[in-house]
Amino acid sequence: HVQLVESWGGSVQAGGSLELACDVTGFYYVTYCMAWFRQSPGKDREGVAGIDSDGPATYDDSAKGRFMISKDNDKNTVYLQMNNLKPEDTAMYYCAAETQQCGSGYKKVNLFNYWGQGTQVTVS
Repeated sequence: HVQLVESWGGSVQAGGSLELACDVTGFYYVTYCMAWFRQSPGKDREGVAGIDSDGPATYDDSAKGRFMISKDNDKNTVYLQMNNLKPEDTAMYYCAAETQQCGSGYKKVNLFNYWGQGTQVTVS
Protein backbone atom coordinates (compact mmCIF):
# COMPACT_ATOMS: atom_id res chain seq x y z
CA HIS A 1 0.00 0.00 0.00
CA VAL A 2 1.64 3.22 -1.21
CA GLN A 3 1.22 6.22 1.04
CA LEU A 4 2.52 9.78 0.65
CA VAL A 5 2.24 12.16 3.58
CA GLU A 6 3.17 15.83 3.26
CA SER A 7 4.18 17.95 6.22
CA TRP A 8 5.89 21.19 7.35
CA GLY A 9 3.56 23.58 5.54
CA GLY A 10 2.45 26.72 7.35
CA SER A 11 2.24 30.49 7.23
CA VAL A 12 5.13 32.80 6.45
CA GLN A 13 5.66 36.42 5.50
CA ALA A 14 6.67 37.35 1.98
CA GLY A 15 10.38 36.87 1.48
CA GLY A 16 10.51 34.06 4.00
CA SER A 17 11.30 30.37 3.57
CA LEU A 18 9.59 27.06 4.17
CA GLU A 19 10.63 23.49 3.56
CA LEU A 20 8.02 20.86 2.79
CA ALA A 21 8.56 17.16 3.36
CA CYS A 22 6.84 14.17 1.79
CA ASP A 23 7.26 10.84 3.53
CA VAL A 24 6.78 7.90 1.19
CA THR A 25 5.94 4.39 2.33
CA GLY A 26 5.17 1.21 0.42
CA PHE A 27 6.78 2.53 -2.76
CA TYR A 28 9.53 0.11 -3.71
CA TYR A 29 10.57 1.04 -7.23
CA VAL A 30 14.06 1.59 -8.60
CA THR A 31 12.79 3.81 -11.40
CA TYR A 32 10.42 6.60 -10.43
CA CYS A 33 9.46 10.23 -10.66
CA MET A 34 8.55 12.36 -7.65
CA ALA A 35 6.98 15.78 -8.00
CA TRP A 36 5.45 18.66 -6.09
CA PHE A 37 2.24 20.27 -7.28
CA ARG A 38 0.19 23.12 -5.90
CA GLN A 39 -3.39 24.22 -6.21
CA SER A 40 -5.07 27.47 -5.26
CA PRO A 41 -8.86 27.84 -4.92
CA GLY A 42 -10.45 28.08 -8.35
CA LYS A 43 -7.27 27.16 -10.19
CA ASP A 44 -5.96 23.99 -11.79
CA ARG A 45 -3.35 21.91 -10.02
CA GLU A 46 0.05 22.90 -11.39
CA GLY A 47 3.44 21.22 -11.31
CA VAL A 48 6.11 23.09 -9.39
CA ALA A 49 9.08 20.74 -9.48
CA GLY A 50 9.93 17.16 -10.37
CA ILE A 51 12.83 14.83 -9.78
CA ASP A 52 13.62 11.45 -11.32
CA SER A 53 15.18 8.42 -9.70
CA ASP A 54 18.48 9.10 -11.47
CA GLY A 55 18.57 12.62 -10.08
CA PRO A 56 17.83 15.40 -12.58
CA ALA A 57 15.34 17.94 -11.31
CA THR A 58 13.12 20.21 -13.36
CA TYR A 59 11.23 23.31 -12.27
CA ASP A 60 8.38 25.46 -13.33
CA ASP A 61 9.50 28.96 -14.34
CA SER A 62 7.77 30.35 -11.25
CA ALA A 63 9.98 28.18 -9.04
CA LYS A 64 13.35 28.46 -10.75
CA GLY A 65 15.96 30.12 -8.56
CA ARG A 66 13.70 30.04 -5.49
CA PHE A 67 12.64 26.40 -4.95
CA MET A 68 14.71 23.25 -4.76
CA ILE A 69 13.41 19.68 -4.84
CA SER A 70 15.53 16.97 -3.28
CA LYS A 71 15.21 13.42 -2.05
CA ASP A 72 16.67 11.37 0.75
CA ASN A 73 16.54 7.76 -0.37
CA ASP A 74 17.54 6.46 3.07
CA LYS A 75 14.60 8.25 4.68
CA ASN A 76 12.21 7.72 1.74
CA THR A 77 11.46 11.43 1.87
CA VAL A 78 11.18 14.10 -0.80
CA TYR A 79 11.66 17.75 0.13
CA LEU A 80 10.75 21.07 -1.40
CA GLN A 81 12.82 23.96 -0.11
CA MET A 82 11.07 27.22 -0.88
CA ASN A 83 12.88 30.54 -0.52
CA ASN A 84 11.88 34.15 -1.18
CA LEU A 85 8.24 33.18 -0.96
CA LYS A 86 5.63 35.41 -2.56
CA PRO A 87 1.89 35.79 -1.84
CA GLU A 88 1.19 34.10 -5.17
CA ASP A 89 2.88 30.95 -3.82
CA THR A 90 -0.05 30.54 -1.43
CA ALA A 91 -1.68 27.18 -2.22
CA MET A 92 -2.21 23.64 -1.08
CA TYR A 93 0.94 21.74 -1.95
CA TYR A 94 0.82 18.07 -2.93
CA CYS A 95 3.52 15.50 -3.56
CA ALA A 96 3.07 12.84 -6.19
CA ALA A 97 4.86 9.68 -7.26
CA GLU A 98 4.95 7.55 -10.36
CA THR A 99 6.82 4.39 -11.35
CA GLN A 100 8.59 5.88 -14.36
CA GLN A 101 10.91 8.75 -14.96
CA CYS A 102 9.13 11.85 -16.16
CA GLY A 103 11.71 14.55 -16.89
CA SER A 104 9.94 17.67 -18.06
CA GLY A 105 6.68 15.71 -18.09
CA TYR A 106 6.37 16.04 -14.32
CA LYS A 107 3.72 18.73 -14.87
CA LYS A 108 1.21 16.22 -16.21
CA VAL A 109 -1.24 15.63 -13.38
CA ASN A 110 -2.65 12.52 -15.08
CA LEU A 111 0.81 10.92 -15.16
CA PHE A 112 0.81 10.29 -11.42
CA ASN A 113 -1.02 7.47 -9.71
CA TYR A 114 0.06 8.24 -6.15
CA TRP A 115 -0.75 11.46 -4.28
CA GLY A 116 -0.50 12.84 -0.80
CA GLN A 117 -3.28 14.64 1.00
CA GLY A 118 -1.63 18.06 0.72
CA THR A 119 -0.20 20.65 3.08
CA GLN A 120 -1.21 24.31 3.12
CA VAL A 121 1.29 27.09 2.45
CA THR A 122 0.14 30.65 3.12
CA VAL A 123 2.34 33.65 2.29
CA SER A 124 1.23 37.09 3.42
